[in-house]
Amino acid sequence: MTTKPPSFGQMALPIPPRREKDRNFEHGGRSFYFFDFDDNIVHLETKIVLFHVKTGEEKEVSTTDYPKVHPMLGKTGSEWELFHAVESATDGGSYRNFRELSKDLLNGRQQPLVADMFASLQNPYRDWRGPSWNFFSHAVNNNRPVSVITARGHHPHTIRRAIDLLVLSGDLDAHPNYLSVYPVSHPDTRLALGDHDMKLGTGELKKIAIKFAVDDAFACYGENPYHRFGMSDDDPKNVELIVEAMRDLKERYPKNAFFAFNTYGGKIVREEVLVGGESRRDILDASNAVEQTTLF
Repeated sequence: MTTKPPSFGQMALPIPPRREKDRNFEHGGRSFYFFDFDDNIVHLETKIVLFHVKTGEEKEVSTTDYPKVHPMLGKTGSEWELFHAVESATDGGSYRNFRELSKDLLNGRQQPLVADMFASLQNPYRDWRGPSWNFFSHAVNNNRPVSVITARGHHPHTIRRAIDLLVLSGDLDAHPNYLSVYPVSHPDTRLALGDHDMKLGTGELKKIAIKFAVDDAFACYGENPYHRFGMSDDDPKNVELIVEAMRDLKERYPKNAFFAFNTYGGKIVREEVLVGGESRRDILDASNAVEQTTLF
């Protein structure tokens, strides 16, 4: 399917982005930015598909509404009493729009992630920017090494194709300086992360991916004690596991700096992991263009 470039409805502020060197540039240090994707960098209208237990009828629910619907699934007297989510190793489950679909199911269409990104960029009334958008844009526009660590199950190339649309629309000045892309529900990625039995949850897989991404950073840029690492996610449970990963890494690399960013609930809590397992927290203003340049 051929598509024209996104005609962008939301206009970015006409303020030239600030170009800054890495915090520890003079010591050869780099600042590595790790990002969850959905509801963190961007808000997309990707649908979860629920199934009627008797008829197989399908109903689509947005990721925004799903946390409200989920407790009512199978609950007696609820409008969702006879609906449930279906986990599937094939293309037909509840989370198929978050997975890499086969050519047969696509039938000439784009992968769901690419189609959803395109649709959001063409909607002049949709606020698609997530709470970490300013930080992501800052990292990309300043050539920071970036890793995308997402629960989605698309192929890493599909994640990149969706982000390419943000360059095509003019919202990013350049393509990200990718360190790595880990869509932790993608079968090949799960195997690479050591989940050979396909039993680990999203949070645990992200925890492993963070450690892999840090190893990627040292392999590409050398083991410099002035390197700094930060990961943002909008799911508090995932953030807890991110902090656990950062504590393990801090124990291995005590001279490097490690941060977790919780973007849940409209505010950004930055937590720096310190030696000995302690941490220091503060709240950031995601809309402050100056604040974003001193993220970590």
